[in-house]
Amino acid sequence: MSSAANNSADDIIEIRNLNTRFGSAVVHRNVDLSVHRGEIFALVGGSGCGKSTMLREIIMLQQPVSGSIRVFGQEVIGLTDEQALPLRRHWGMMFERGALFSSLTVTENVAMVIREHTDLGEALANEIAALKIALTGLPPDAGSKYPSELSGGMRKRAALARALALDPELLFLDEPTAGLDPLSACGIDELVRQLRDALGLTIMMVTHDLDLLWRAADRVAVLGEARILGSGTMQELAQSEHPLIREYFYGPRGRGAREQAWNRK
Repeated sequence: MSSAANNSADDIIEIRNLNTRFGSAVVHRNVDLSVHRGEIFALVGGSGCGKSTMLREIIMLQQPVSGSIRVFGQEVIGLTDEQALPLRRHWGMMFERGALFSSLTVTENVAMVIREHTDLGEALANEIAALKIALTGLPPDAGSKYPSELSGGMRKRAALARALALDPELLFLDEPTAGLDPLSACGIDELVRQLRDALGLTIMMVTHDLDLLWRAADRVAVLGEARILGSGTMQELAQSEHPLIREYFYGPRGRGAREQAWNRK
């Protein structure tokens, strides 16, 4: 296992020598990381280790102290909002709490993104929004509902539909199953793989959900001590001797998720 893959034309995201600090607190120290085209890649680690911070740096909501972040081969650190706009149209972001506008229906939430970034009229934008909503497995009547009228699992799917609004090549998921009951979370696990396979997406997700990791992730990187402690498949990481990785995978929840995955196989 290695903390970063070799440079490759198939790397959608390339992070090199990334350093992040908040005051005297070091969050990332010389971090290297690559996400390959077409894979479902997961970033995991304990709370506060810097997973979501790294995600925000990749999508240019936050700036690191130093280093390089290349997405689709383009350096993103230092880009202005105007320079970043064409790049941002090629990815979609699903935030942990959904970030849906409560005053808009699900269809309006999705269609708003389409109208903001294209010249399409309202009717066509609504038709495309309905297609995206259907792709996430929501029933036809979900589009006319407001976020407050949806269950937690349905809100996650609505947020995912919005992230897919512009037909992205790259999809970011921040804690896609957080706060869901086991049945709803299992549905999201299956949906993530289905969307990757059907749409040819590259997916990078931050998650604490060990079941999601076993069911959906092709490759996983473990962040801790301000660096990448290890990366590889779940089977490879489960054999790691690093104490923090073993604690993550061999705790009670880790053992249970691993046993379920092996039983399914």
